[in-house]
Amino acid sequence: MIIENLMMFSRYARGLNGYLRNVLTPEQCNTILESRLKSREQSFLSIIEMGVYSNPDSPYYKLLRHAGVEYGDIVRMTYNYGAEGCLERLYDAGVYISLDEFKGRIPIRRHGLEITVGPHDFDNPFLTEHYSSRSSGSRGAGTRAVMDLDLLTHDAACNNFMLDAFELRDRPMSIWREVPPVTTGMNVLLRMAKLGKIVEKWFSSSKLKYDPKSLQFLFFTYYTIYASRLLSNPLPAPIHVPLEDALEVARWLEMKNRKGMQAFIDTQASTCVRTCIAAMEKGIDISGSRFVIGGEPYTKAKAQVIADAGCRAISRYSMAELGNLGFACAAPSEFDDIHLITDKVAVIQRQKLLGAGELSVDALVYTTILPSCPKLMLNVESDDYGKLEERKCGCPFGEVGFTKHLSHIRSYEKLTSGGVTFLGTELLRLIEEVLPGRFGGHPTDYQLVEEEEGGLPKVNIVVSPRVGDVDENDLVNTMLKALEPYPGGDVMSGQWLQSGTLRVIRTEPYTTASAKILPLHISKKS
Repeated sequence: MIIENLMMFSRYARGLNGYLRNVLTPEQCNTILESRLKSREQSFLSIIEMGVYSNPDSPYYKLLRHAGVEYGDIVRMTYNYGAEGCLERLYDAGVYISLDEFKGRIPIRRHGLEITVGPHDFDNPFLTEHYSSRSSGSRGAGTRAVMDLDLLTHDAACNNFMLDAFELRDRPMSIWREVPPVTTGMNVLLRMAKLGKIVEKWFSSSKLKYDPKSLQFLFFTYYTIYASRLLSNPLPAPIHVPLEDALEVARWLEMKNRKGMQAFIDTQASTCVRTCIAAMEKGIDISGSRFVIGGEPYTKAKAQVIADAGCRAISRYSMAELGNLGFACAAPSEFDDIHLITDKVAVIQRQKLLGAGELSVDALVYTTILPSCPKLMLNVESDDYGKLEERKCGCPFGEVGFTKHLSHIRSYEKLTSGGVTFLGTELLRLIEEVLPGRFGGHPTDYQLVEEEEGGLPKVNIVVSPRVGDVDENDLVNTMLKALEPYPGGDVMSGQWLQSGTLRVIRTEPYTTASAKILPLHISKKS
């Protein structure tokens, strides 16, 4: 492992020089994306041929052979129906991977076939391994993925259109993102550096660690910073700003406002909300500021807080396994409308039954199109769903050819008790609208925490101390009443009341490693 890491860092050190020296122009960004869009189906076929059919150990190869699908069949289906049409037919033939299968939680089973998968079975054989990325572990253990500087170059080209579409290019910029091993912050910095965009501050709610297990991430971070300065493309060093110190970030925006330079910050949706709340509570003027946000659902409740502070949020959709997948539309049909980056990924939808089958959603299913993505995905189910449509909008992303739109993106991450399932949308409404509307506070002040104590389920309603005095019985009753209209809500409410499952905890909501506040946090206790 040590030798492998040293070899990867050597490749990174060599590649970083050229990466930072060769800044992309807007014309080059346009050329990159137009070229990739024109060749997307050929790219799809090349990945299938070289990454799947030339690799008999691939789980996808075994699924395709089990379904009786040869490479020539995929070529014909792609020619006749397009990449998405081909993928729909493959899915219906059993060629897909569920989320639990992709994460290695369960074997892949299809009518007489069983495949046990390991952590590297879905790694992309095409990419150059430059550095290791780890997701925040929003819904379990973080996903390890290897990053390729070619992927960051592609994503930088997409970010170029975002800067133009929302008039961000000339605004001062900072980020409030975590330090490695979660590499979201470093990825943002390197993408902006590729565009020649200066990032003034790197606020981080986590600290760089100096213990032996973390030295590689410490060295990677500071090597990148100092190398960037030697190459005249300087990146900022991280400044530790805990979540409770959001006022410090708000004061930076206020300072820029006073100088007549309205700024923007790249951060999580919930940390954006925290910044806006801190500014309003202290009477700080950050109006006109903008936030590029991601990592959590962008809801109307969050949008209202941001608007109340006189600011605007621009959503971005990403996945650790693929990188940036979607960027906000500048001429939206919905407040959270994004353009899917379809030269990188193909997306289809299939109905997913949840719990005992009482609920269903049109789950998003992903396939890798771009050869430099961290993972090779072929009809991999995500735990997201949303409204998918084809639409010409006229904004910069639409003009370059990204006409597939996605909105109302939610996770079907669920709370299940007594066989009854609640979707993420239902939890979001409860946490972000019902409870704040009844008891005060903001969307980031409430959370449900599901845990086990002595083998018995407990559901905690976490309420931030900042909300003030709360009648706990009233809060529990309000929650139960809000859930009753949903399928199975009356059953769950009765079970919770009889078993004493539901209780109120006064503490700050739990965050993930990358400072996300999810409506449902899973905690296991013996």
